[in-house]
Amino acid sequence: MLTTDQLYHKFQECSGVSTDTRRITPDCLFVALKGDTFDGNQFAGQALASGARYVLVDDAAVAANDPSRYLLVADTLLALQDLARYHRQTFTFPVIGLTGSNGKTTTKELIAAVLSKNYQTYATVGNLNNHIGVPLTLLAISESYEMAVVEMGANHQHEIELLCSIAQPTHGLITNVGKAHLEGFGGIEGVRKGKGELYDYLAQHGLTVFINSRDKTLMAMYRERLKTLRSETTFAEVAFYPAVDSAAVDSAAVDSASAPIKLLQESPVVVYRDTTGQEITTHLPGRYNFENMTAALAIGDYFGVSPEEANRAVADYNPTNNRSQVIVKGTNTVLLDAYNANPSSMAAAIQQFAATPAKRKAVILGDMYELGAESEAEHAALGKLIADSKFDLVILAGKDMRFALAYLPKAYYFPDKFSLHNWVMDNPMSDTYVLIKGSRGMSLETVVPFI
Repeated sequence: MLTTDQLYHKFQECSGVSTDTRRITPDCLFVALKGDTFDGNQFAGQALASGARYVLVDDAAVAANDPSRYLLVADTLLALQDLARYHRQTFTFPVIGLTGSNGKTTTKELIAAVLSKNYQTYATVGNLNNHIGVPLTLLAISESYEMAVVEMGANHQHEIELLCSIAQPTHGLITNVGKAHLEGFGGIEGVRKGKGELYDYLAQHGLTVFINSRDKTLMAMYRERLKTLRSETTFAEVAFYPAVDSAAVDSAAVDSASAPIKLLQESPVVVYRDTTGQEITTHLPGRYNFENMTAALAIGDYFGVSPEEANRAVADYNPTNNRSQVIVKGTNTVLLDAYNANPSSMAAAIQQFAATPAKRKAVILGDMYELGAESEAEHAALGKLIADSKFDLVILAGKDMRFALAYLPKAYYFPDKFSLHNWVMDNPMSDTYVLIKGSRGMSLETVVPFI
């Protein structure tokens, strides 16, 4: 069986890494992973026939086909992670690790856009942010880059700890802590502990952390680590945004008036006044996206990107990934935020949408996944919030959205998307501002063509 060092030499001969036979590129390394319903070892031959240079397998019988091209290891997933960890140690540039309950991907994209003004920057592609995606992200980074932004997602405790051990971030940011993946984390306190593993890694290794000083939960998590690590290795540097003095750090909250960047408008898109007094109009709606912007601007400032260039990057960013995406459909305007949903992000989106001026407003909302025993209560609470918002039209889809109906007697409810599609097609809207949001498994972006 190959050692990691031997495997790395083989990797250097390859054009890249793939775990999917549908995405084989010439001379890539195919990694045969196993899932609940598949065994990648069985597709290794197909990968070679499609152009892969080598295939990484953990089945000795399969490897016997051609030992020169079938690379045998004890466990392909662990080998992939070890290979990425080995490759990461060749980087001499900053690696920014990013996690949080909401806003990870948008914040990652904004940070990358800002840093790209000064540096060759690689950022996680799409949503490759888990125990497989992070290794693939790292293995795609070449020596030509000067900066990396690595998104790290998790749905249970100790996952961020694992991802940090692979990505080895030199700098880190938690966007926020909210009600996401409650089932896996075991409740909101489990979420806090799980996301806080990034702070733990940075503190224990004497590295730099960026903290939103307006977020009471993140500030409390920072103070907790100061207490437990004060006599041990702690953060090399803490960069607060907005900047605060030491007295404010020790207080219970930070005065938001101290923010050097002022939010002027949050709907239909964010407009803010920057540190030089200029007004910047963006393509993103909502106060929650303003927080994402301030993180990107703070990191840009830390790494020497000029305010003018950083603001230009933020203003130019226009999402095309089902996150805060504005789409015009005839006389209707659709706010497509259907990449994911949890109680925290759903509440923020609904409150923001309710505050947005519009002649007529409709919401099409789908189930929030991975809430476990809290699902009924969280969907019911969402129903009350929707009722209080007084939208002109409420459309709900998914098996757990039925729990919201107690507060919404006039809502239209569909247990499946087929029925939803048919109803929207048969009941055309006009002059309506529409919010579409739901968990990834709902794929509510499929509703857009019918509006």
